[in-house]
Amino acid sequence: MQPKKTVIVVGAGASQEAGLPTSADLKTSIARILDVRFQLIEQISGDRTIAASLGACFRDINPHLHACWKMRDALPQAMSIDNFIDSHRGNEKIEFCGKLAIVRSILDAEKKSLLFIDRNNSDNTLNFKSLEETWFNVFWQCISENCQAEGLKERLSAITLIIFNYDRCIEHFLYHSIQNYYGLSADAAVSLVNEMDIFHPYGAVGSLPWTDGPAQMDFGAEPGAQDLVTLAQQIKTFTEGTDTEASDIVRIRKRVVTSDTLVFLGFAYHPQNIELLKSSSDEIKLLNKVCNFYGTAFGISDEDLRVITPELQELCGSPMYVNMDTNLTCRELFNKYRRTLSFH
Repeated sequence: MQPKKTVIVVGAGASQEAGLPTSADLKTSIARILDVRFQLIEQISGDRTIAASLGACFRDINPHLHACWKMRDALPQAMSIDNFIDSHRGNEKIEFCGKLAIVRSILDAEKKSLLFIDRNNSDNTLNFKSLEETWFNVFWQCISENCQAEGLKERLSAITLIIFNYDRCIEHFLYHSIQNYYGLSADAAVSLVNEMDIFHPYGAVGSLPWTDGPAQMDFGAEPGAQDLVTLAQQIKTFTEGTDTEASDIVRIRKRVVTSDTLVFLGFAYHPQNIELLKSSSDEIKLLNKVCNFYGTAFGISDEDLRVITPELQELCGSPMYVNMDTNLTCRELFNKYRRTLSFH
């Protein structure tokens, strides 16, 4: 029996369980680090690496400092950093400074998270005990249930992850979980994680060192000035993320429309992100796929949920079951539907 095809759509609320920032927290962090000010030649506020990055790229950094201050002052009004950058589409200074700040904030958040590995730790592995009360642990239990090492390849190949966050939490977690739980080598873990389709529609803060991706950066690493510039190029704006010529959007939509189960974790259901997941109406009608939906909707009103639900139904045409729970965290959703969301 072939495992059912499961697509998991991940938003910022999911990483929060491991200590990563929400969208609102990210705005606050970015506004703080973009407050780059000098007194004579001494920097008195803001992030020093961002200032050094600007100095490495431009002889006169003042125009970019003004862009930083504009973002600092306006971000409290914005829905998210992504929305603010999109509102100033075409403003290269705001886009560049915003991307620098995203990378700086996310790498710092990775370092402060429960998933960070202190290289001074002789075990050189995750503290899985600290992750026991997160959805990452329940997710792993669903993957590994009644599964020997030789069965992992088939099981993981049926799971697609669409990660709207910039962090690398899930890939990092799975890579170390496979080694720790099954006693497999690092190379074997890499091969197995690669069995999954993992998409970051808006990019990520670099590729983890064990991957063959571009701009490699260790989880939670401290970037230098030039590193930050290189990593910022991996971040995509809304427009770049929905460009069919420059993104994985075609492959993402195919995975969604052919899935048996769609799971939304910590996802805010912004209309533009739902649209990013949606295939053409002709393709949806042609496949006529029946799909079950499960998702967290923590903090979303019943009124908004009545608007969101039919938008989600349009992703696959005729879902058999839609359950969006306004009370469940990501961990609680996996616990409640442990048998339903089983990967075997």
